[in-house]
Amino acid sequence: MAKTPRAWTGARTPSGLKRVRQAERRHAILQPRRTAAKTFVASALTAATSGGDAETAAVALAAAHAALDRAAKSGAIHANAAARRKSRLTLKFNAATGGVAVQTSGRVVKTTSKAQAAKAAKARISAGKANKAKGAQTAAGKARAAVSKTARAEAAAASAKVATTEPTTTSATPAKGAAKKTPAKAAAPKATAKKAPAKKKPAPKS
Repeated sequence: MAKTPRAWTGARTPSGLKRVRQAERRHAILQPRRTAAKTFVASALTAATSGGDAETAAVALAAAHAALDRAAKSGAIHANAAARRKSRLTLKFNAATGGVAVQTSGRVVKTTSKAQAAKAAKARISAGKANKAKGAQTAAGKARAAVSKTARAEAAAASAKVATTEPTTTSATPAKGAAKKTPAKAAAPKATAKKAPAKKKPAPKS
């Protein structure tokens, strides 16, 4: 007999069901931002090709760039994809309007959490301390080290010269209270008297 196909082919495990819920929630949040970015891009192209006011077209282009930046910042699209779309949109806009100067926003910067920002700050501080510790490795650091080394050498030479020119006075007589100690006399050994042998008592007469 042929096996009948299952009625449900989706996730069955708890982790799989959780992934489905996460995907639905993420799609509900991020999809409107993707749609908004596409809408702003289309509006900017329409404003550029319709032959209307240049300022209105420039405002529409700036709004499209801002929408792409917001979508990349929230994670709806990749940062490189946002940069690519902005570049292509600007090229089309310039070709349609004859090269109207428009000030675009900078590179999209991905948001980081507080913990990641603190970690990055600690890394920068430690790197700065390491660079300060390695100051003698750079050209300026080597020059400073050489100058300080020569200054120390000159100071040492000057102090040695002053020490040789000053007369040295040594006292020939010993200081008061520094009398020579005489060795203590050896104590005479005590004479030990020998004990006389005890006399034997006479035996009693019977």
